[in-house]
Amino acid sequence: MRLEDVTLTLFAACNFIRLFAYLPQIYKAATDKNGASAISYTTWGLFLIAHVSTIAYALVNRSDWWLAACFAGNSLCCMAILAVAYWKSVSHARASHLSAISLPGPRRNLSKCIKQFIPLRIGSTTQVVRDGSRR
Repeated sequence: MRLEDVTLTLFAACNFIRLFAYLPQIYKAATDKNGASAISYTTWGLFLIAHVSTIAYALVNRSDWWLAACFAGNSLCCMAILAVAYWKSVSHARASHLSAISLPGPRRNLSKCIKQFIPLRIGSTTQVVRDGSRR
């Protein structure tokens, strides 16, 4: 076996195994209770850009469809992580927002709950100020 064949085999094997390494990260992001706050959009976005640029390189410079397909799989996994993290963060933000305006709990009294929606008269219009501040 030539050195080129060995390096190609190692590259293909490692990138195939790497596709399965994304699964725990996708699972953790999907099951996180804090809106997938530990997922770095910058890091995964850069991984995605690197994979997409490798796809472009493989197709334009090398005409290598297998290399492009390998990094397309990596790109799809990066997009899945980013999509799940975004979905979880939006869901968590909505849930946090709803709990912030819900009925008073043990740590909030009724007056704080009512003050969230104090109408504030400005000129001829009335605005509802959620947090009781003057705007």
